[in-house]
Amino acid sequence: MTTLPTLDAARPASRPTPAGHPLAGAVAAEWTKLWSVRSTWWTLLAAALTMAATSAQLAIYAVNANTDEDPTVNPGVRDVGEVVAGSLELTQYVVLALGLFAVTSEFATGTIRTTLHCTPSRGRVLAAKALVVGAVTFGAGLLLGVLGAVVARPVLGGWGRAPLGGTVVDVLACAAYLALVGVLALGLAAALRGAVLTLTVLFAALMIVPLSLQEPDITVLTRIADAFPGVAGNHFLAGDTEPYPAAVGLLLLAGWAAAALALGRWALARRDA
Repeated sequence: MTTLPTLDAARPASRPTPAGHPLAGAVAAEWTKLWSVRSTWWTLLAAALTMAATSAQLAIYAVNANTDEDPTVNPGVRDVGEVVAGSLELTQYVVLALGLFAVTSEFATGTIRTTLHCTPSRGRVLAAKALVVGAVTFGAGLLLGVLGAVVARPVLGGWGRAPLGGTVVDVLACAAYLALVGVLALGLAAALRGAVLTLTVLFAALMIVPLSLQEPDITVLTRIADAFPGVAGNHFLAGDTEPYPAAVGLLLLAGWAAAALALGRWALARRDA
């Protein structure tokens, strides 16, 4: 007697639904965490206020210098992009908080354990954080660059100009600079874990150490200072050709960001959360 196949046996096996890429899920989680805390919004507001105030102040300085009786201090007509780039010297320390707190806040509250439980790969966690922080700081850089240009242009008056092509390039350069500085902060925060220590190291690397090396006006020390991230970024923003092209400055800054991520990845792998 032949046994008829059951309905379940006759039904063809369903194909498994392909899972999404693990990194995509980690990125989605980091994106949600970043925008779900009020500190992100307060940081962006503080960055906008700092950029507006600094751009206005630098524009006023330029106007005052051009109207000074001493012609040797007159800078002449300035591009708005120069003012925007100069404003980043202070504004960057507000923006890099996004990268810093993306790690240090989790260590401080202990939520890093939950993060690593959901995504056991520590390299994947850091990569996801880097992608999110880089994207957010780049977008913030675009908005801040436009804000700085809008504020500075009327203040400069006849002593300023804002060619469309050049201004767009300057705003994009500012966004790229802030994105790399944000990732640099993230990598150092993953390695150092503490917000105060990380901010101290960043301040030293971006400003204090290079200025100390440049102060004696000794060629070899100045060349060493040119390799530091803050100085390299400034050469990139200014479009310098000396001591190296602007593109080299961008590559140097990107190299520092990559090295910081590698250091953070090494520290995360070697130490418990």
